[in-house]
Amino acid sequence: MKIKEEITIPPYEGRSTLLQPGEELVIIDVDGKQVGDFVCFNKNDSNEFVSPVHMRASLSSIRLKVGDPLYSNKRRPLMTLAEDTVGKHDFFFPACDYYRYKVDYGLEDHPNCHDNLQKALAAYGLGEKPVPDPINLFMNNVLDETGDYKLSEPLSKPGDYVRLKALEEVVVACSTCSQDMEPVNGWKVTSLKMQKMASN
Repeated sequence: MKIKEEITIPPYEGRSTLLQPGEELVIIDVDGKQVGDFVCFNKNDSNEFVSPVHMRASLSSIRLKVGDPLYSNKRRPLMTLAEDTVGKHDFFFPACDYYRYKVDYGLEDHPNCHDNLQKALAAYGLGEKPVPDPINLFMNNVLDETGDYKLSEPLSKPGDYVRLKALEEVVVACSTCSQDMEPVNGWKVTSLKMQKMASN
């Protein structure tokens, strides 16, 4: 497929784009071990968006696998996971936000994914909408035998990627996760890249 648009997402920032049905989006971990917080809205109904809690119910799983639809809060698939070179992602954790850094780390002005996604979505008139819980691409949360989560470094290596196919006209946004005080991003924040591919 031909690349229609290539977007670099710098560290501590977010970017957005519009996809038509049949177009595909490749999200690349440029340097490895970088989480991307990903959200998706139905362009023609901004009250519909990809919803991790509905995905867990519809997939009967907490794992995201190739071929899985990305279900919305209206239980419809807006995209599907077409290819994945990593195989380990998260859709339990919310985006980090102002309160995460203020309450847990005592920081008032640390960049956060919630605000970065909101800024990115504003380019498509969605900046006033509540930011949905994201799919945290490349995030490696390990569930132990007692049911507790342990945050671990991502398994993604430089150049690893996921490829998503749009089933509807959608606005998507992705942020480079801002967490630099935990192993979530291998202890430092690096770039991601989005490539929008033309439909056949």
